[in-house]
Amino acid sequence: MSTARTVLTIAGLTLREASRRKVLRALAGLTIVLLVLSAWGFSRLSAESEFGTLTSGEARLVASQLLNLVMFGLSLIAALGTAFLAGPTLSGEIESGISLSLLARPVRRWAVLAGKWLGLAAFGSGFVVLAGLAQCLVVQATVGYWPPQPVVALALLAAQTVVLLTLGLLLSTVISPMASGVVAVGLFGATWIAGVVGGIGEALGNDGVARVGTISRMLLPTDGLWRGAMHAFQDPAALLQFGQEMEGFPFLSEAPLTVAYLAWAAFWVLMIWGLAALSFRRKDL
Repeated sequence: MSTARTVLTIAGLTLREASRRKVLRALAGLTIVLLVLSAWGFSRLSAESEFGTLTSGEARLVASQLLNLVMFGLSLIAALGTAFLAGPTLSGEIESGISLSLLARPVRRWAVLAGKWLGLAAFGSGFVVLAGLAQCLVVQATVGYWPPQPVVALALLAAQTVVLLTLGLLLSTVISPMASGVVAVGLFGATWIAGVVGGIGEALGNDGVARVGTISRMLLPTDGLWRGAMHAFQDPAALLQFGQEMEGFPFLSEAPLTVAYLAWAAFWVLMIWGLAALSFRRKDL
């Protein structure tokens, strides 16, 4: 069997296994709850607009910011799911002895890792895109707001998921499945908080505090990709409407991502995957 065919076969098996795990049912349940609650909230916003409490422009602006808030909830659900799928998929099989039976055959370890990464990436990205699209349709149906760049926004959310699951795979070659998931989600949350702190520093003109957010986005690109997605989801008039007094607001993004940052995020994934492959190759089974 060729290496490419091995990778695709393992990717398919990983995708099938992920779809059977209880984590998938938990993700689906949380997503449905989020969609139902957001549909109710946006319908109330539409009712306020109809009764004259809000103008159509104000309703659109509020809907834009609420969409960013809801999408952050969706990205958190995806983060939890991918982090706790990545650990058991690799380190769980090592502990159970499944990997030993597989790698006893003439199969390269990096090919196994590549197949599992590809399967998880397809699963996580597909979940985020479908759930995010459903949320956009809910907002469109309730308040008539459609994001200016939904394709870009959903692609960046999918990229955020890929970044986190790559980190999860690296951690799963070193520590236990549960610990790898906890550490990955903890780093995701810490990076987001550091980004908020950095935004506040920028608003206050404090370069030292602002540098916290910049460094955190370089060390773990999840928050940087999230801010790019926010910018693609939000109403273009939001920055002009809110002005400088809303600088540092955690659900308002001031600028799209640069090509240089996207290139760094791609390089980061390749670098962490390479470290995971090296760690997996040296790991005793």
